[in-house]
Amino acid sequence: MEPQHKYKNGIIGNCGCIAHVDTEANIPWMCLPRFDSPPIFGSLLDPDCGNFSITSDDRIDSTKQEYIQNTNIISTEFHTSGGKFRVIDFIPRFYKNGQTHYPLALYRKVERLEGNPRIKVDLNPKYHFGKETPEIQFGSDHIAYVFNEFKLRFYTNFSRNYLLNKSPEVLSDTKYFILTYGFSLEGNLIRQFEEDYHKTKDYWQNWVKHCSVGNFATKKVIRSALALKIHQYQDTGAIIASSTTSLPEANGSGRNWDYRFCWIRDSYYTLQALGKLGHFEEMESYANFIANLKPNAKGRYQPLYSITGEALVKEEEIPIRGYLGNIPVRVGNQAHTHIQNDAYGQILLSLLPLYLDERLPDKNRYHNPDLVKNILNQIEATMDEPDAGLWEFRNLSQKHCYTYLFHWAGAKATIKIADSLGDLNLKNTAISLLNKSEEKIEECFDNDAQVYTQAIGTKHLDASLLQLITMSYLDANSSKAKRHLEELEKKLKTGDGLFFRYIHEDDFGKTDSTFLVCAFWYIEALACLGRVEEASDLFDKITEHSNHLGLFSEDVNPNDGSQWGNFPQTYSHVGLVNAAFRISQKKGSLAFE
Repeated sequence: MEPQHKYKNGIIGNCGCIAHVDTEANIPWMCLPRFDSPPIFGSLLDPDCGNFSITSDDRIDSTKQEYIQNTNIISTEFHTSGGKFRVIDFIPRFYKNGQTHYPLALYRKVERLEGNPRIKVDLNPKYHFGKETPEIQFGSDHIAYVFNEFKLRFYTNFSRNYLLNKSPEVLSDTKYFILTYGFSLEGNLIRQFEEDYHKTKDYWQNWVKHCSVGNFATKKVIRSALALKIHQYQDTGAIIASSTTSLPEANGSGRNWDYRFCWIRDSYYTLQALGKLGHFEEMESYANFIANLKPNAKGRYQPLYSITGEALVKEEEIPIRGYLGNIPVRVGNQAHTHIQNDAYGQILLSLLPLYLDERLPDKNRYHNPDLVKNILNQIEATMDEPDAGLWEFRNLSQKHCYTYLFHWAGAKATIKIADSLGDLNLKNTAISLLNKSEEKIEECFDNDAQVYTQAIGTKHLDASLLQLITMSYLDANSSKAKRHLEELEKKLKTGDGLFFRYIHEDDFGKTDSTFLVCAFWYIEALACLGRVEEASDLFDKITEHSNHLGLFSEDVNPNDGSQWGNFPQTYSHVGLVNAAFRISQKKGSLAFE
């Protein structure tokens, strides 16, 4: 039996860029200047695609990695035959002159803790997945790595000769490293580093202080919140599904996708979680992103866009080794061409708090008189249209129950928006669509099995329909809800409480992995039905599937608990936050757990 696979990476970021840091202080993944750019460090997918490592020249006995409490700053401690040292990694984010400052820069510091350890530094940036190697130039206070399209500047008090020769140096004092994209460092390296470190630490810890975390699993909720936050692209408000591409859903499966884009569906779920946490800045930014998207000539929206709103996200395969040899490595995502009609309801639900939440001042500034109406019109226009569904089937179109659930929820949201605007015509249209959506959902009901099926005319079951309970389409106290849940448990749940999305064959055959967010949807459904202690116990069990830093993948192998899929995955962290809040709400306890 193969050993359990866990991702050994943590993430740092500032809403402008994200870097991965592994347990041996390597930076195996960092894309610049955007989330969806090629990596400057891409050894996660191929050792020839660039890397930035700080390691020991002595025998490494052990390493310990953790986040500085309530921050997106990572500490990696080395215990070696020569002594102990610590590497601190972060990407700066703080307030400067009244605005959020988030430069494209990577900050690293190495501190001696004990003895006389010797360290080696290997800085080897590449671009275009290893195709481009930079020219190295020497400035008076930095080393420049010059690519065709940009220049990286590297500032350090580590020996330049030792760096370029990859020679070890005794760690007699603290070593500082700052890598910048697009700007020069001004002032003293050490002073600048320490100032930015403390300001970044203060920023994240203050951000967490303003989180409403409930009273259940608070530490796990905070880590998920911090991870979700840095997946929003500050410049446009877009929210990506994950910072990586082509980490396989299962080893050797070929299900390797690029998730560095903004799915309307995933963004809705992320905003829902951040809204529960009491953060609205992200919601406002995303509303601006949606307002700037251009539907096609028929008024249609795509299921995903680039982080700057481009419609074309062409998918291609890159001829490199792939993660653990998993190919193909894909860049771009064909799903932008899919018909996925649940997006319209999710846009309306994302906009709803901007109309109703009294904590937001001057709510009318968000109102676009045509946007809500046009999106509602798309629900009406697509009511009888088969689509690819949320699981993005590539060669199958159906009339999905999940799509109709979001037609229903979008129509409900529009009724509330219409009431806030005093728009009777809009309200009447929404009521009509609400009724039509209910009819379509009921067409998915299998009367013999007493369960709602994946689509009209099929017997296949789908874990996404746990949300018929959590979104209150079904009365949680009704026998219909209980029978629906029982049938999903019987067919899709593993003995350990994990959930398959579905069990029928798709474009790639039968799936080997469970989808982690489905387990969190199940936990929510249990809590809704009053099975709160069962939900609480299962929550503890499911969250054991995180890595050493409390980060979750998209998929989990049901046989050995291995993590697979792009990492970390926003869907999974959203599921954790929502499940924790539901349990907290149901328990109603003042005691923190």
